[in-house]
Amino acid sequence: MDDTLLFEARARVLADLQARHHATAAAVSALEDAVSDRQWWAEQWPEGEVYVAGLVAQDVQDALFDTVGRWPICLDCGDAPAHALHIQPDLGGPDPVWVCEETGQEVAELGKLSSPGPAGRRA
Repeated sequence: MDDTLLFEARARVLADLQARHHATAAAVSALEDAVSDRQWWAEQWPEGEVYVAGLVAQDVQDALFDTVGRWPICLDCGDAPAHALHIQPDLGGPDPVWVCEETGQEVAELGKLSSPGPAGRRA
């Protein structure tokens, strides 16, 4: 298992957490747990290493849903009710992107979410 892939996955998800003002202690702890779990998973299935980053993002998303609700929230749909983004492809790779669950439109590559800005919704 190439640890570089795990470090890159961690950095990409952390960047998205920070962009959306969700890099709390609980979220970072969930991220660390996801990276640790996916390290074991990738060691069992080396061909699956390309999926690690997207799967880590999904794991963090699931963990946060249980404690703080949906993350990340779509900022592109204006006045629509709050709804989440999800990782595509479903298995998380090899090139994971955040997609709006309502429109199906690609919003950003994993690790490249934009900040809501001073007047935007905090998600």
